[in-house]
Amino acid sequence: MKIYNNILETIGNTPLVKLNKLTKDIGATVLAKVETTNPGNSVKDRMALKMIEDAEAAGLIKPGGTIIEGTSGNTGMGLALACIIKGYKLICVLNDKQSKEKMDILRAVGAEVVVCPTAVDPDDPRSYYSVSRRLAKETPNSWYVNQYDNLSNRQAHYEQTGPEIWEQTGGKITHFVVGVGTGGTISGTGKYLKEKNPEIKIWGIDTYGSVFKKYHETGIFDENEIYPYITEGIGEDILPKNVDFDVIDHFEKVTDKDAAVYTRRLAREEGIFVGNSAGAAIKGVLQMADKLNDDDVVVVLFHDHGSRYVGKMFNDDWMRERGFLDEGLKKAEDLVVQHGDLPLITLYSEELVSHAVDRMRKYNISQIPVVRDGKFVGALDDSKVYQLLVEQPELIDTAVSGIMGPAFPIVDPHTSLDELSKLINKENSAVLVEMSEGNFHIVTKHDLIAAIAAR
Repeated sequence: MKIYNNILETIGNTPLVKLNKLTKDIGATVLAKVETTNPGNSVKDRMALKMIEDAEAAGLIKPGGTIIEGTSGNTGMGLALACIIKGYKLICVLNDKQSKEKMDILRAVGAEVVVCPTAVDPDDPRSYYSVSRRLAKETPNSWYVNQYDNLSNRQAHYEQTGPEIWEQTGGKITHFVVGVGTGGTISGTGKYLKEKNPEIKIWGIDTYGSVFKKYHETGIFDENEIYPYITEGIGEDILPKNVDFDVIDHFEKVTDKDAAVYTRRLAREEGIFVGNSAGAAIKGVLQMADKLNDDDVVVVLFHDHGSRYVGKMFNDDWMRERGFLDEGLKKAEDLVVQHGDLPLITLYSEELVSHAVDRMRKYNISQIPVVRDGKFVGALDDSKVYQLLVEQPELIDTAVSGIMGPAFPIVDPHTSLDELSKLINKENSAVLVEMSEGNFHIVTKHDLIAAIAAR
């Protein structure tokens, strides 16, 4: 019988899968090292086990002890599996930007989870770095893993991930691409691959809000580069000892939106259900396509499983709230569809200004077209009406025709957002879209701003 003695023996030997649709415009062969087949569904299983085994060999862990670690979730999962098999307790300290799924999974495998705020400095006593260290001091018979500075992290990838990739590509790999967080994966794998062939390029994927790229290029640790970001598992506001900047040839930054969008595209176009850092990694490859040749063999590592992001990147409402969901708003008719069931509210030119104010309040609108003899002859904007009434309150009982501005421009349904943006400006707050003969709907400045922000 071909069996494993325990779940830890199934770590490693993950598949290499060719990407086809997302990379169709790249001449190079792009291969995904899919780490989700590890028992903890992430690449972190490799280094979690290695760090514990090295600590055991060094006498740092005693039987029945407690292991403590600050983690984005995946290292915690790898540690949890090892702790189950080896009989240790585990406390995982996470920051609050990590997905609920990660926290729930850690609790499911017996870990105690402590959540800390994200938007604090690393030295702040509330940060997950500081809380991890404090808990290690306060907890009897405990060991603080410190994956950022524990060099067993990158050694695991030097011993396992690098050799696997070299063997799987038959030594033909030309580029290795991976998101950089603790730095263990890129540094350990990169060191091994460069020892086999110094010409192999090692590219790290960074995120906006992280210090890695600028530090690599200038040697300057710029605190102005640090700000909160959404992408999970990559980027840092510290310089972990595991990051070997000499091994890395280039850092490429990817936006939060692109990372999220391409995470979803990997699932829908390649059938590879992986996590947020994978989306960042493949988008980084596409951004660097001009650096690749037809003969190149690119291996991009996908860290973890998509199930940990179901409530985030794979949730339409979450994506929409952040303006990450491209819903195809490209023409005037796309904007009309969002409120096309509402009737167009108008005023007759002979109605009083007081009627206009009442209608704006009743329908919670800011602009009203004015009609006479079935034609649009003018328009009212609430800000201009307010200004006039402050200066001349008596105008409230005069006809709308006496204070109205020019009529809103009329466009057809196929007018592009770019053309609309030229018509909607400081002097003109809306346009009318004629969806069919005599069937008009209004598109306001706010409609256009929302559409542009969601692009």
